[in-house]
Amino acid sequence: MKNLSELEDYRCFTTPAELHKAINTLKGIVAGITTDYQISEDEVNELSHWCMSHQHLVNRHPFSELIPMIEEAYEDGVVTSSEANDIVWLCNNFVSDSDYYDFLTSSLQFLQGLIHGILADGEITNEEISTLNKWISANEYLSGCYPFDEIESLLLTILADGKITDEERNILKAYLSNFIDLTTSYNLNQPELDALKEKYSIQGICAVCQEIEFKDNLFCFTGQSTRAKRNDIAELVESLGGKFNNNITKKTRYLIVGNDGNPCWAFSCYGRKIEDAIAKRKDGQQLTIVNEVDFWDIIDDLL
Repeated sequence: MKNLSELEDYRCFTTPAELHKAINTLKGIVAGITTDYQISEDEVNELSHWCMSHQHLVNRHPFSELIPMIEEAYEDGVVTSSEANDIVWLCNNFVSDSDYYDFLTSSLQFLQGLIHGILADGEITNEEISTLNKWISANEYLSGCYPFDEIESLLLTILADGKITDEERNILKAYLSNFIDLTTSYNLNQPELDALKEKYSIQGICAVCQEIEFKDNLFCFTGQSTRAKRNDIAELVESLGGKFNNNITKKTRYLIVGNDGNPCWAFSCYGRKIEDAIAKRKDGQQLTIVNEVDFWDIIDDLL
């Protein structure tokens, strides 16, 4: 009883944050499960279970309006375009009145919800992958934020040949499941997902680096370069207005991964500095992991 009482006391202070995150996540879930405006029984159960796991918010606006609206929408097993738009509209009305989180954080919370909605029935269809890819392409301002770069690179690799294999589907499912709160899920099987994550160990994925801002940004390099020595790379970065440090710090903006002796595989790359960079990205630092090939392409264009 004491622990429950302490939790309720704690929630007096965290409710604004919890509400804001829940609304952003719900917007994403609705978007994910209504990709084709058809909702399966599994998706109905997932959405229903998510609402039940947030029952402690039922007397708080906008959940007092949202939960009945959602229950009515999926009662017939079909969420129409109008019903989905009504739910998102009410979510947007609440979020627009609150400045608890900044725009980047709110967008990443929506992305988490979108992933949850896509995985809601335990399967990932081609249409859902296409929807996620379109959302990623339309939200490039999240570049450098975890896990945007990783998801973007993973999708690019999977879609490169125009075919999606069962293995690629499982790799994507394994990686995306990292960003779902499974305690709010009805359908997703923890042991199954753990087995997938063990089979497909995906670590630091290099970003699809479309541009690099050199001026006043701090760079680091790991591995062996195919084109230049590390000191030469440092001088090159500094000549373009950037800064260079041999170690990852709280101010590092770009980690360049050399291909010689420290290869970047199709889905992941490894090393102490990369692990450090991933940890900092997870903590919210805007740090982009860049493959050496992309780095030199940008340098060649500039010079």
